[in-house]
Amino acid sequence: MTADVVPLPRRRPTLDPMLALTAHGMNAVNAVILERMQSDIPLIPRLAGHLISGGGKRLRPMLTLAGAELVGYQGARHHKLAAAVEFIHTATLLHDDVVDGSELRRGKAAANIIFGNPATVLVGDFLFSRAFELMTEDGSLKVLKILSGASAIIAEGEVSQLTAQRQIETSEERYLQIIGAKTAALFAAASRIGAVVAECGEREEQALDDYGRNLGVAFQLVDDAIDYDSDAAEMGKDRGDDFREGKMTLPVIFAYSRGTPEERKFWQAAIAGHRTSDDDLAEAIALIGKYDAVEATRDRARHFAARAVDAISIFPDGKARAAMAEAAHFAVARGY
Repeated sequence: MTADVVPLPRRRPTLDPMLALTAHGMNAVNAVILERMQSDIPLIPRLAGHLISGGGKRLRPMLTLAGAELVGYQGARHHKLAAAVEFIHTATLLHDDVVDGSELRRGKAAANIIFGNPATVLVGDFLFSRAFELMTEDGSLKVLKILSGASAIIAEGEVSQLTAQRQIETSEERYLQIIGAKTAALFAAASRIGAVVAECGEREEQALDDYGRNLGVAFQLVDDAIDYDSDAAEMGKDRGDDFREGKMTLPVIFAYSRGTPEERKFWQAAIAGHRTSDDDLAEAIALIGKYDAVEATRDRARHFAARAVDAISIFPDGKARAAMAEAAHFAVARGY
């Protein structure tokens, strides 16, 4: 069976198997997170805790734990490293919200709205520093190289996305490169670390890296789709944020490429920032619906999720592999 035709489970996929698989380890990870986000400066734990305790799925650190479980690792090094992964992720979210001027994050006011941009940026820097402390404490240059490399790639991806903003001619290929950097790089690094701490071979490392990378792309594509397919209460951010910010995400790329000349003129004005009202958003959603652009985006996501599942087929059947496969299916089927 090829990667492109791996079927979805018949029941609606959930994260429950992944949560069960990693529950014990996540208790240890959360303890590290709680300890290392503390500071003598009260604003730091207050602001960091606003986001860290804000109901995120913590999927990235779970991938580190699941990868370690998949390869039979028996130690505890991965707990601190999973916490480092979560700190890197949280730091990037704090910085992103400042760059984007976001008002909502995970269904509540974003940190920058409550605490201001300067404090939000600086606490993001603090969390990056904590992440690197945890990496150096681990003592593995290989781990340090993987996670520091991912951090640099994430920053490059964010800058690339910024330069593509309001650029109507952004291609699907360029957009996949952007999300491969800004989202999938950390998924890949988080997954790979499990094989590294277990001292597996390159084949196992690469399989987990491929799993995480493809899962990350699928996850981001579904986020793109949700922005034009759900309400803010469900997805935890303002509907149409991407539209108003002039972001060329895949649903827009599809709708623009398939549109009539008149429809393309609308998209050109909208992405340039001249058509951003609620009525304009409604028109954008109608055009995206007309060309099935949300479903086409989810189809792309299913392709990458199937590749993720295929990547871990080199490992024996078991609870870990099944949980990781279902997590990939969940990433596509979710509505939030």
